[in-house]
Amino acid sequence: MEPEAPSPLLIQFSDLLLRDLPPGPILDLAGGAGRNALWLAQKGAMVVCCDRSREALRCAERKAAALGISMETWEVDLEVSGTNPLPEDAYSGVIVFRYLHRPLIPFIKKAIKPGGILIYETFTVEQRRFGKPRNPDHLLEPGELLGWFSHWIVIHYFEGILPDPPRAVAQLVSRKPHVA
Repeated sequence: MEPEAPSPLLIQFSDLLLRDLPPGPILDLAGGAGRNALWLAQKGAMVVCCDRSREALRCAERKAAALGISMETWEVDLEVSGTNPLPEDAYSGVIVFRYLHRPLIPFIKKAIKPGGILIYETFTVEQRRFGKPRNPDHLLEPGELLGWFSHWIVIHYFEGILPDPPRAVAQLVSRKPHVA
């Protein structure tokens, strides 16, 4: 059972997650069936794949077992109003793909240890030209992602249209400074 291919952005910057990080696991936030988490775990990373879908997480667990790799799963609803589901200073890195819940951003910042890495890619408002998602709650405004992490060390930023299939995204790879 071969997992779905990981994000090209994750592959491109995976070295940042596989060396020179503070101790601790990498959190795949809203990781679904684990396409990115499984790939990182295959590379030897300690990974926690979290999602609210029990079914998706069970699928990730079956794939991990079939591949003979260890990966933790965590069933959690990240969108419960007024709560912080993420422990502070718990993760050496956080990866987020195809997911946006604005109230969670401050908690993501606090969950990453100083010196840790964030890799984030999700859709922008331009995505409406290409299809789903169309809900403005799930689409970044121009410069929004970069603005949230402007005090971090930005390693990579892209905002625009990616081909094959065409999609409008913002990408950010950044390191949390040791002194905020």
